[in-house]
Amino acid sequence: MLIRKPADLRYSDITPKQFYVNRRRFLASSLAFGAFAGAARAGMKFTDVKKTSYNVGDEKITPLEAITHYNNFYEFGTDKSDPAENAKNFRTSPWTLKVEGEVAKPQTFDLDGLFKIAPLEERIYRHRCVEAWSIVVPWTGFPLAALLKQAEPTAKAKYVAFESYYDPKQMPEARGTGINFPYVEGLRLDEAMHPLALLAVGLYGETLPNQDGAPIRLVVPWKYGFKSAKSLVKIRLVEKQPPTTWNILAPNEYGFYSNVNPKVDHPRWSQAKERRLGELFKRDTLMFNGYSEVASLYTGMDLRKNY
Repeated sequence: MLIRKPADLRYSDITPKQFYVNRRRFLASSLAFGAFAGAARAGMKFTDVKKTSYNVGDEKITPLEAITHYNNFYEFGTDKSDPAENAKNFRTSPWTLKVEGEVAKPQTFDLDGLFKIAPLEERIYRHRCVEAWSIVVPWTGFPLAALLKQAEPTAKAKYVAFESYYDPKQMPEARGTGINFPYVEGLRLDEAMHPLALLAVGLYGETLPNQDGAPIRLVVPWKYGFKSAKSLVKIRLVEKQPPTTWNILAPNEYGFYSNVNPKVDHPRWSQAKERRLGELFKRDTLMFNGYSEVASLYTGMDLRKNY
């Protein structure tokens, strides 16, 4: 359930005031022009969100300013600051997400349907970017497994392919990136069904900002950040390993699995250390980003070969 002004403004102690002020101004101006469908969801607060044990203890949450103004979303440009600037007018409503392929019950969800798939949960995950920086994010979402179970994967389903939204008219900056869009990603089915795999619809207790993958995105915290595809429009269950954007572009640098592994360096830099945004000193990179509960998914695999 969504409301505009909850009694409890979660994380307000570390959310810059100007974000709330600017967001209210944006909402007011959008409503004045009758653009309720797209704008009213932006910045709306969640209520009835389930607390879970999926958190990182006493680790400091990365400030909203950093999460929303230093990130990759190549459809809106290649610089870390580009998405926040260029995604301002990105239209996220109406929206549909299709689930198809090797399933007994293909599904097409609109935004209202997405919010009804499963009870929303608050999870605080650490994330590691392949470029050796990291963040801690409070997500709102639901397990990817809940959506996949509704579609009923068949016995032939071995992998899950994800496709992001692409519109060259809304995303003209994408033309200069050298990437063939739409952005595609993939997981093995057992990875996708793992309880940690999340479909996020919000962060910091409110709906996703455009630059962070609105209105729904994948979150796979034990893998490098580029595996968590943004602004999803299609999920397809398939029998064979699907292509993924960065593996297509540079297969010697970006493998299909892309698990956080301090022992496997990127060809151009070490992955043994990382720097948390906002911190001066580096810290050791943790295997699977610290999520050791996924290790059993890779029993018997050579994780240097399957990078």
